[in-house]
Amino acid sequence: MSRYAIPFEQLRMTDVGEVGGKNASLGEMISQLAASGVRVPGGFATTAEAYREFLAHQGLAGRINGALDALNVDDVDALLKTGAQIRQWVIEQPFPAKLEEDIKTLYEALIAVSGHDASFAVRSSATAEDLPDASFAGQQETFLNIHGYENILHAMKEVFASLYNDRAIAYRVHKGFAHAEVALSAGVQRMVRSDTGAAGVMFTLDTESGFPDVVFVTASYGLGETVVQGAVNPDEFYVHKPTLALGKPAVIRRNLGSKMIKMVFSETKQAGKSTLTVEVPEADRNRYALTDADVLELARYAVIIEQHYGRPMDIEWGKDGRDGKLYILQARPETVQSQSGGVVEKFRIKQHGKVLTSGRAIGQKIGVGAVRVVKDPAEMNRVQPGDVLVADMTDPNWEPVMKRAAAIVTNRGGRTCHAAIIARELGIPAIVGCGNATSALEEGETVTVSCAEGDTGYVYRGRLDYEVTQQDMGQLPPLPVKVMMNVGNPELAFDFAQTPNAGVGLARLEFVINNMIGIHPKAILEIDQVPASLRDEIKRRSRGYASPETFFVEKLVEGVATIAAAFYPKPVIVRLSDFKSNEYRKLLGGEIYEPEEENPMLGFRGASRYIAHSFRDCFELECRAMKKVRNELGLTNVELMVPFVRNLEEAQGVEALLASHGLKRGENGLRLIMMCEIPSNALLAEQFLEHFDGFSIGSNDLTQLTLGLDRDSGLVAHAFDERDPAVKLLLSMAISACNRLGKYVGICGQGPSDHPDLAEWLMDQGIQSISLNPDTVVDTWLKLAAHGK
Repeated sequence: MSRYAIPFEQLRMTDVGEVGGKNASLGEMISQLAASGVRVPGGFATTAEAYREFLAHQGLAGRINGALDALNVDDVDALLKTGAQIRQWVIEQPFPAKLEEDIKTLYEALIAVSGHDASFAVRSSATAEDLPDASFAGQQETFLNIHGYENILHAMKEVFASLYNDRAIAYRVHKGFAHAEVALSAGVQRMVRSDTGAAGVMFTLDTESGFPDVVFVTASYGLGETVVQGAVNPDEFYVHKPTLALGKPAVIRRNLGSKMIKMVFSETKQAGKSTLTVEVPEADRNRYALTDADVLELARYAVIIEQHYGRPMDIEWGKDGRDGKLYILQARPETVQSQSGGVVEKFRIKQHGKVLTSGRAIGQKIGVGAVRVVKDPAEMNRVQPGDVLVADMTDPNWEPVMKRAAAIVTNRGGRTCHAAIIARELGIPAIVGCGNATSALEEGETVTVSCAEGDTGYVYRGRLDYEVTQQDMGQLPPLPVKVMMNVGNPELAFDFAQTPNAGVGLARLEFVINNMIGIHPKAILEIDQVPASLRDEIKRRSRGYASPETFFVEKLVEGVATIAAAFYPKPVIVRLSDFKSNEYRKLLGGEIYEPEEENPMLGFRGASRYIAHSFRDCFELECRAMKKVRNELGLTNVELMVPFVRNLEEAQGVEALLASHGLKRGENGLRLIMMCEIPSNALLAEQFLEHFDGFSIGSNDLTQLTLGLDRDSGLVAHAFDERDPAVKLLLSMAISACNRLGKYVGICGQGPSDHPDLAEWLMDQGIQSISLNPDTVVDTWLKLAAHGK
């Protein structure tokens, strides 16, 4: 075996010290995972010894070390000047003869297999890179579409020189690596023709919450560098690992990215000139860059790789536009979420202001500071500690200044771009892909950057109030009652699932319809009859899906599946839509179809809608979605809840209607729960329970209807109390009826979250579960445990 260059297939992870993490990992996958079907393009790597001999040649190492010893990396001007000088020395240095001979031998062997028209990626792999304790994400260079022996040699020198780019020098100092300890290996890998296909990055956990049971895939057209750099907003997909293992089509969520540009091969094959960026046609932007079948195949590869390495992984992939196949291009340990401890810091915004811009939230923190709009890395010195750095795209070149910022906001980028990775690593909130951040935010104005409200991050005008709490996710004492959660926003489900819980007692379908769809179902079903302007807007919102109707159903599927996957296999009780007519009117097209009722709280809502002939076709869309979640995706932990059932005829009618749509009680383990929120429900509990498997008590409406007050009216709000004796009597009747009949009984109203003493009383009454707002779970749990002693 050559001391200077080694084929990938002869490398293993034990060779990190010789060829760096990236190249050792490629060798590991090629030699160990090929039998599992994981495709990795072949190539070879130069060794650390080759690099050191290259530097020792003609005394180059001495000159470099002398220049670095005299450098203060926090002096940005000195850093720029010294880095440029060192890189020039490296490019001008000749290769030692034996090293060049070994490179030529392996290059010719590659060409013999790949053909003379093959092009290659020349990547850097630092021997301290991609180790779990220090992500060197993007510190060194990659050169794509390099063709011909002389161009390969030149690209290798560029790679060697990149160990001394400004960000890499600063990064090593801040991470405590001695410059001389880090050697560089150049990997030469056959290019996948993703320039005519697609590429991206995937992680074997959720990058924001650390939730381990999903594979998070990003995808865009062309070479993957645009995704890595953050130059595009890519498509995003989540795949649920446990149901993927059962052979289910486990794509639980999709987000359509704008994918404005793509990187393709140019005619020039030299390093630095071998690729160019072009616009993506509008038709391609408006569809997903991958099929679900592609996403599932990638997720299977990701799981195999994660299991082989025994830890969460960060993986780059490419789809070859010529052979249509998917390839793994790199795999490295994920370095941020996998190291977070048991104590979780929670940020919560306490007030809201004017939203100036929004984009993809990175991390879950909040930052406040003065805006610094930076158009070029040369202006980086303007950013002072505590400022909000605003830029078109903060690539990793900016790392020396990123750590000063209170928050980072960019026009472009997705959640897996290098800027996002560095921001997470530094623990700084960032919002990427805003589109208009550099124009919407004014230099010097104070803003609040909130990443604590789900997938979307918001930049608010002014300094807003927020709180930070610490929660220890250790063992909580056992209780005689199950503590569940009320969850509306699917974007927060992965985060919520990591708080101790017994499942979800209330998942609100209205949140999904309102926030992920925003269109009245009737307008979608009658799209050919609505005004042209409305029709155009519906089609715009539903792009990426086969039709507006498919969009409505699939977004319901995605919202519910995300919550169900987050808590799998624990029960997730999904309440079918409970919009009132005034709320339905607020949806796009709603004013065409909804009546104006004097008191919508007591009007056309819940079960009455489902069985009404005017709404049945809309309700069928919900049924189709729930059937797909349970039967196709395999998320049978989803149970269905019917709201606002006024009388026994409605109970019987809804049970029969659900069965006619393939959602029959007991079939495939389906439990049907009824909201107990009208006094008639408690008074006739036994008769209602003939049609359902249990009650979930809605204490808000039950209190309103028992005490005869409108909970939306401030004039009588003082009299609203779930602990009133009349309400408690009805609660007690409902609980005892369910327990007597061996049925489920829980409560999902606001009461127990607001009043710990009510939660204690309910536990004493024998309620089986209490479903709380996520932020009250731990406190209420501890109070209930103390009460039970």
